[in-house]
Amino acid sequence: MLLRAFIGPFIVTFMVSLFVFELQFIWLYIDDLMGKGLSVWIILQLLLFVSARIVNMALPLAILMSSIMTIGALSEHNELTAMKSAGLSLGRIFIPLIIFIGGLSIVAFFFANNIWPIANLKYRTLLFSIVQQKPALSLTEGQFYDGIEGISIRVMKKNTETGELQDILIYDHRDPGRGNRTVIRAEKGNMQQTDDKRWLILQMQNGVTYDELDEKRSRHPKHPALSSKFDQMTLRIDISSLFFSKDDEEVFKNAFEMMTINQLDNALLGFDAEVDSMNQHWKINNEKKLRLVEPISEIAPSPVSLQSQMPLTIQSKTIQSAIDATRRDMVQIQKIKIEKEDLLRFANRHKIEWHRKFFLAISCFVLFFVGAPLGAILRKGGLGLPSVIALLLFILFEMLTIAGEKMAKAFIIEPWVGMWISTFVMVPICILVMYSANQEKSWNIPDFKSWFKKKSKAQ
Repeated sequence: MLLRAFIGPFIVTFMVSLFVFELQFIWLYIDDLMGKGLSVWIILQLLLFVSARIVNMALPLAILMSSIMTIGALSEHNELTAMKSAGLSLGRIFIPLIIFIGGLSIVAFFFANNIWPIANLKYRTLLFSIVQQKPALSLTEGQFYDGIEGISIRVMKKNTETGELQDILIYDHRDPGRGNRTVIRAEKGNMQQTDDKRWLILQMQNGVTYDELDEKRSRHPKHPALSSKFDQMTLRIDISSLFFSKDDEEVFKNAFEMMTINQLDNALLGFDAEVDSMNQHWKINNEKKLRLVEPISEIAPSPVSLQSQMPLTIQSKTIQSAIDATRRDMVQIQKIKIEKEDLLRFANRHKIEWHRKFFLAISCFVLFFVGAPLGAILRKGGLGLPSVIALLLFILFEMLTIAGEKMAKAFIIEPWVGMWISTFVMVPICILVMYSANQEKSWNIPDFKSWFKKKSKAQ
């Protein structure tokens, strides 16, 4: 009975959460998706990979909401009270749901370790390809279209039925060394694409071409232009740059978001070995310099300075050499310091991603043990108050997660602390609500609906 009551709201809230988070993605990238002639299959692929990426937010939210709604509805209809009167404790009642959430957490861990990296790789590659894709060929009356590489086209009037174009102006700057030196203007014309969609054939009538000539070896160039009229002219333009082409996944394959736990472990071992190598290299260089200084320090100090006995020119060169050597050492130290900081920052991101693999599975358990006893305390089911409280708790959980991750990336706290800080905060809340539910305590939530009804009647 508990599983039947839980699975329905869980599936509904999970799908709604995915839909809401996908709308957020679409709103964010709507400018990059519009006007590029992308096929429906490409859009569906992108949405599929986005859905896989936002599971880490949609799944915990769905578990939290459905657990509050399910247990709250059972408590509201006194079914939970009947189970307790039969001698079942609250923990015993939750066992079927705990087993279900345990299995779901195992699936979530498998997903985070195996499916999440693939989805990230596909998503990053596809989104980068779409963002780099130029807008589809679409001429607007009175405006220049420069989506074609090396060509700018403007038409004053366009007949959508016949395809006829009037007052055509073209700037041809396909030759990078010449600039906009070739201009074509025609009274009318039409355009069509070849069967393979690679070439644009532009048929123009009654026009003129202007081609600015280069005047070499002249101090005062006059920029002469060659103009010629034509009755018919055919211009063949390569529009292959407008095609959608998916970038190679190998470019993104080695990013930390695309790695499994084993790959992250190997990468972290490589970082540790590289840091040790840098420290050892620096230690050896310092020892060499100390060995060069030791013989000089063993010489008994002379009452007369060795430097004072040198000619002034040699003294100047000696001091300048020492200054240059010190500067080289300072530059080398700064370079090693920057390289080491970059390496540690990169290793830090890998550690964050390593903890993320376990975070999704643990967060499912934590939010269930917040939501289930909270539903028993509130004694309310449905999409009203439970949904509001679930959203508030999830916002708190997500804000702590984001803040902890950002602090870990900035080296303010350790990566494991940053990734688990939200869990550390939620565990005491779990203990509090579970204790209150076991003690059969109820939290009196104001009935705002009745309060508004009384106010409206009084008025």
